Amino acid sequence: MYTKEDLKRQLETMGLTGKETILIHSSMKAIGEVEGGADTVLDAWMEYFKGKGYSVVKVNSRSGAGMKAINSAVQEACKEKIERDRKRGILNRPVRAMVVGIPNVGKSTFINAYAGRACAKTGNKPGVTKGKQWIRLSKQLELLDTPGILWPKFEDQQVGLHLAMIGSINDEILNVEELALSVIDYLTAEYPGTLEKRFGFEGMTDRVEILGEIARVRGCLKKGNELDYEKAARLLMDDFRSGKLGRITLEKPE
Repeated sequence: MYTKEDLKRQLETMGLTGKETILIHSSMKAIGEVEGGADTVLDAWMEYFKGKGYSVVKVNSRSGAGMKAINSAVQEACKEKIERDRKRGILNRPVRAMVVGIPNVGKSTFINAYAGRACAKTGNKPGVTKGKQWIRLSKQLELLDTPGILWPKFEDQQVGLHLAMIGSINDEILNVEELALSVIDYLTAEYPGTLEKRFGFEGMTDRVEILGEIARVRGCLKKGNELDYEKAARLLMDDFRSGKLGRITLEKPE
């Protein structure tokens, strides 16, 4: 079992200079079980980047936890610019920042939670944010909500699969049944017992049979009482993405 200190030592070997743009998606598959689960992985990332001079805040956009710490972190990160403006006689100019990330990762949800109101349109699918929008949160801060961005090409197909699993790629261009089967494979291997607990079955190992059992348990039926695998697949993906299957991660720092 890995600890936070183990993860921090591995991060030190990555050779980051502090000048890179770094996208982080915490997950548990790469090296195995971690003491403390997903929170330990996030704490390891936080301590590592704080040691490199980054401003880091851990927040929960659904519950609002950690949001109050953002404004002070922004002011601290921009204190040199604010002081330069003050010396030039420019007072009370708000800090303007961009919110950037992959599609459907929660950028607009974050802005709404921080603002305390629904000022950015959200939805449980990629592409809801169509264009750039400046949102004034206070006299000190304005945020630019941006559409999600992705790499033009995935060198590693596993990266594409993970992005599809979390909803960053539009389901309309995917085979949702194959995607659900991949989720079943992953959960069976990395989080045994999760599906059994959620859907109330036991003793099944074949992924197609498991999807069929989910269809039966949840009443996903076509005419003639035929199992509706597509409907069951969409139901499973919704449960996975909404956190109803528990706190699950797909990667962690190597």
